[in-house]
Amino acid sequence: MKKLEDVGFLVARILMPVLFIVAGWGKVGGYAGTQQYMAHMGVPGFFLPLTILLELGGGLAVLLGFLTRFTAIFTAVFAIITALIFHGDFSVDGNSINFMKNLTIAGGYLLLFITGPGAYSIDRLLKKKW
Repeated sequence: MKKLEDVGFLVARILMPVLFIVAGWGKVGGYAGTQQYMAHMGVPGFFLPLTILLELGGGLAVLLGFLTRFTAIFTAVFAIITALIFHGDFSVDGNSINFMKNLTIAGGYLLLFITGPGAYSIDRLLKKKW
C-alpha cells in the first residue's frame, strides 16, 4: 500500500502544477497584455513578476517536489485570492465555474502542504520538510 501511496503522490504532483506552468509561461509571452488585464481588474502591474514566479517557478518546484510545502501553501492562498479578484463577479459567464475551480485547486494544494511531496521528490532526497 505504501508503494501505491508514493506513486499516487508523484502522479498528483505531476498533474497539479500543469495549469500553473502553462499559465506562467503564457504570462511571460504575453507580458504586456497580462499587465493591462491585471490593471483593468485593479491589480497593480508590479505583481505580475511575482505571479509568474509563483505560477511558473512554483509549478516547476511542485512538479519536482522541491520546496513543496512552502510552495503549496502560497499556491493555495494565491488560488483563493485570484478566485476572489478575477472570478468573483458571477454575472460574468464562466466566472462561477472558474471560482469553484480555484477553490478546488486551493484545496488540493492545502492537502499537499499538509501531507508533503511523497517519497519521489527532491525534498525527500534532501530529507527536508521545509
